[in-house]
Amino acid sequence: MEEIYQDLKNEYEALDTIVAGLSGEQWDLLTPFIGWTIKYEIAHVAYWDMAARVAATDGEAFKKLIEDMLTSEEAYDESQRELREAAPAYVMDYWRRERRGLIDALAARDPKDRIPWVGPTMSARSKATARIMETWAHGQDVVDTLGIKREPTNRLNHVAHIGVITFGWSHVNRGLEVPDVAVRVELTGPSGDLWTWGPEEASESIKGQAEDFCLVVVQRRHVDDTGLEVEGDVARNWMLIAQAFAGPPVEGPKPGERVTGK
Repeated sequence: MEEIYQDLKNEYEALDTIVAGLSGEQWDLLTPFIGWTIKYEIAHVAYWDMAARVAATDGEAFKKLIEDMLTSEEAYDESQRELREAAPAYVMDYWRRERRGLIDALAARDPKDRIPWVGPTMSARSKATARIMETWAHGQDVVDTLGIKREPTNRLNHVAHIGVITFGWSHVNRGLEVPDVAVRVELTGPSGDLWTWGPEEASESIKGQAEDFCLVVVQRRHVDDTGLEVEGDVARNWMLIAQAFAGPPVEGPKPGERVTGK
C-alpha cells in the first residue's frame, strides 16, 4: 500500500508545482471545465481531500458533513464557497494540510477497511486511487487553461483501472442496461509497458495510449479527439458515456471541443 500512497503524494505535488507560482490573475482564469476558475479547481480538490480525511477518521462526522451538504443545491454550493473565494495562499495552505492528513489517515487503515463516501463505501485502497484520479483530472483542466503540456506518468495506471472497472457504473448511472459483452482494453503506459484488462478473445476492444483512455474516462476529451482504436458497438458506446467519477450523469466534451492546445 505504501506505493499507492506515494503515487497519491506525487500526484498532489505535481499539481502543486504547477499552481504554486501562479499570479492572482492566473488563479482567476476560467478553465474548460463547466466555467470553473483555476482557484475553484484547486479548492474543489482540497475540499474533497478534507472530506475524505474526515471519512477515514470519523465516520459519524463525515455522515453529518454530507447530510448537511446535500440538503439542497444551495447548501452544497455554500459548503465550499468560503474556500473557493479565499485568497490563493489560503487555499494552498488548506490543501497541503488536508492532503497530508488524508494520506496519514489512509495509511493508518487496513487497505481493505471500508470507508464511507457519498455513494457506496470504498476500501482505503480504492479511496487513494480515486483521489489520484480526481487530482489528475482537475489538473488536466489547469494545464489546458495554461496551455502547457504535462508529461504522463505511470500513475495513470490507477486512473485507467478506475476507468475500466466503472464500465458497469457508466451504464447504470444513465439508466442503461449493462451490456453482457466483454471489452478488451490494451493500453500502452508512459514507460512503454502494456496494460491490459478483459479477455484476450473478446470480440470488442479499445487500444491505444493510456493517457488518451484516461482523458476520455474522466471526460476531458472526446474519444474522437484521441488516438484510441475502438472496435465494436459496445466499446464505442462505452467511450461515449464513460464516467470514472461519482455523481449524476455528466456529458463530456463534444468532438473538437477540448483538443490538445485548445
